[in-house]
Amino acid sequence: MSQIAKLEELLTKSVIPDIKDRLDEIFEEIAGNKEATEDAKEEIEELREFKADLEDVLEDIKNGDMDEEEAKELVDDILTAQEGNEEEDFGFKEEEK
Repeated sequence: MSQIAKLEELLTKSVIPDIKDRLDEIFEEIAGNKEATEDAKEEIEELREFKADLEDVLEDIKNGDMDEEEAKELVDDILTAQEGNEEEDFGFKEEEK
């Protein structure tokens, strides 16, 4: 399996669903409390931005704008983050442009 295919599978079957699940949990907490804390608002915003970034990666894959080397780096980052259970950033590093 190519690194690009691995990345696509990880994003669609693991990472993005995990983000959606966490957002659902936060919204349930908010519904129970009738009000969102600042921390909850920040986490929601961060998760939504992160999810949008991941969806951009999926779009790059779909458009053929992803190379094997970049995909391997992202796969490695995701797997490392999942092992360490780093929910906040999943090990992604800021891209230098």
